[in-house]
Amino acid sequence: MSIITLTTDFGASDGYVGTMKGVILSIAPNVTLVDITHEVAPQHIRQAAYVLHAAASYFPHGTIHLAVVDPGVGSRRRALVVRTSRGFLVGPDNGLFTLFLADEPDAECRSITNPAFMLPRVSATFHGRDIFAPVAAHLARRLDFSAELSEFGPRVSDPETLAIPKPIQQADGNWLGQVLFADHFGNLITSITADVLANIGSVEILIGQILITGIKRTFADAAPGELVALVGSSGHLEISIVDGNAAQSLDLGPDSSIILRKMQDA
Repeated sequence: MSIITLTTDFGASDGYVGTMKGVILSIAPNVTLVDITHEVAPQHIRQAAYVLHAAASYFPHGTIHLAVVDPGVGSRRRALVVRTSRGFLVGPDNGLFTLFLADEPDAECRSITNPAFMLPRVSATFHGRDIFAPVAAHLARRLDFSAELSEFGPRVSDPETLAIPKPIQQADGNWLGQVLFADHFGNLITSITADVLANIGSVEILIGQILITGIKRTFADAAPGELVALVGSSGHLEISIVDGNAAQSLDLGPDSSIILRKMQDA
C-alpha cells in the first residue's frame, strides 16, 4: 500500500486539506494518507523545509511526500516531482526541498507539465488541489521505485534552493547562529547543531538581551517559567520557556541572532 504524506500551511479551519485528500482518494482510493503538519506559519517555506526533512526519514522507503507552502502559486514558478533515494517529493519549486537536495544533489527532478496528471481545470490559486494532489495520487497508483518520471515532464537541472543558515565561528572563537523558526509551542529552533555544541563543552548563550547559562537535557530539568536551552529531537539547539512560549515572551522569531560562547570558567 502506498503512503502519501501532506505538509502545508493551510491550517485546520478551512477545507483546503480535506479537498486535497478527496482528490487523492478519488484517483488512488487505497492510498494511506498521513498528515505531517498543516500548521506551518503562512508562507514560511523555510519552516516547512525543515519540518518535512526532519520527519521524512522516519517513513518507509517509497513514501510520497506532498508539500504545499506556495506563496508563488499562479506565477511562473515550476511544479516539481523529485525522486530521492528513499521516496518521492511533490510540490512547488520554491526551495521547499532544499535540504533533501543538499543531501542528494543528483536527485532526479522533473517539472510537472503533463496535463494528463492534473485536474481538467487548474485554478490560479489552488495548485495543491489541481496539480500536486493528483500528481501524488497518480504516482501512488503506478508506484514502482525504478519507474520513469519522464511522463510527468522534463528534467530540471536547476531546482530552486534556499540559503541554508549555518553557524559561523567568529574571530573571537564564539559561534554566531540564528533562529530558523518557532514551533507550535513557541520554542525557537536555531541553526546551532549538536555537532557544534559537542566541540565546545560548557557554554553560555546570548539571545536578544538574555544570557542563558548551560544546556539542559530535558524540560523536566528546569522549573516552570524558566528560560532554557536544550537540544531538540531534530538535533538543533532550541531556546524554550518551560510551560511557556519563548517566541512570544522574548519577541523573537526567524533570523534573530544567537551567540554561543564557551563559559568563562569552563
